[in-house]
Amino acid sequence: MPGRHPARSRRAGERKGDVRERAILDTCEALLADKGYDAMTVNDIAQGAGITRGALYFYYGSKQEVVTALVARTVEHLWERSRATAEAEEPRLAIAAAMQRTVELWNEHGLVMRTAIDLSLTVPEIGELWNHTADLFIAAITAVLERADVPAGAAPDQASAMARALCWMIERNFYHASQESREKLQDTSATCEHIWLTSAGLTT
Repeated sequence: MPGRHPARSRRAGERKGDVRERAILDTCEALLADKGYDAMTVNDIAQGAGITRGALYFYYGSKQEVVTALVARTVEHLWERSRATAEAEEPRLAIAAAMQRTVELWNEHGLVMRTAIDLSLTVPEIGELWNHTADLFIAAITAVLERADVPAGAAPDQASAMARALCWMIERNFYHASQESREKLQDTSATCEHIWLTSAGLTT
């Protein structure tokens, strides 16, 4: 019996660590809304998460590392919600599902998404995360276009090039729409969906 206690303690500690990390990231997201990236401090994050500054440094070495982890969590959710895009058989359904999931995530975490875009050119880790996520979406969009009989390839009228343009168009339009209203996001989604369907030759 005594030999089982350390394992129980380790599991309890791991769960506590997960809760603390989640609290740190949730607090960071709230502070982005309240203060913005430049104004918030490590002390603000620690206080909001209910831990000491020293305890926060056990998990993250700086404010930048906390924000990078928050971006990583958010883009993981984005990809998890949109993974079906690459797998759905019917292109129209795949496009509609992808745009709906994109709207949902921008509604929930638009500020984090905009922060990731804003910092992607100056924080290499965030830039790598964002570009990797874009590459996943470009591959998914390419797969949908090819299933809709758009020729494979990187020429301007072929699937890969069209997918890249669509991905960055969606990012830029959602970036701006998310600063206005949920209604604007929904309108933007409908526009981007129509352009994607047109690119796939599915509007007739």
